[in-house]
Amino acid sequence: MRVERHWWNGDHTPRGRRDVYIRTDGESWEVEARAGGGTGRSKIYPCPGRKSAEILAGAWMGGQSRWRVVAPS
Repeated sequence: MRVERHWWNGDHTPRGRRDVYIRTDGESWEVEARAGGGTGRSKIYPCPGRKSAEILAGAWMGGQSRWRVVAPS
C-alpha cells in the first residue's frame, strides 16, 4: 500500500510524537494512528473507501490546527 496522506502533530519528542496515515492500494483503504514515532505503537483500521478514511483520520486529529501535512516521499 502507498501512503496517500500523512500528518504529524509537530512534536519532535519520541514520547509526544503522533502520526496519522491514510494508505491505499487503489482498491482498499486503511488509516494508521501511530504514537511514538517510527518505533512507536500503532493501530491500523481498514476503511471501505477514501471518504471514510478521511473522516476517521480527521477524528483522530481532533480538528486541531497543530497537525502538519507531511509531503509524500
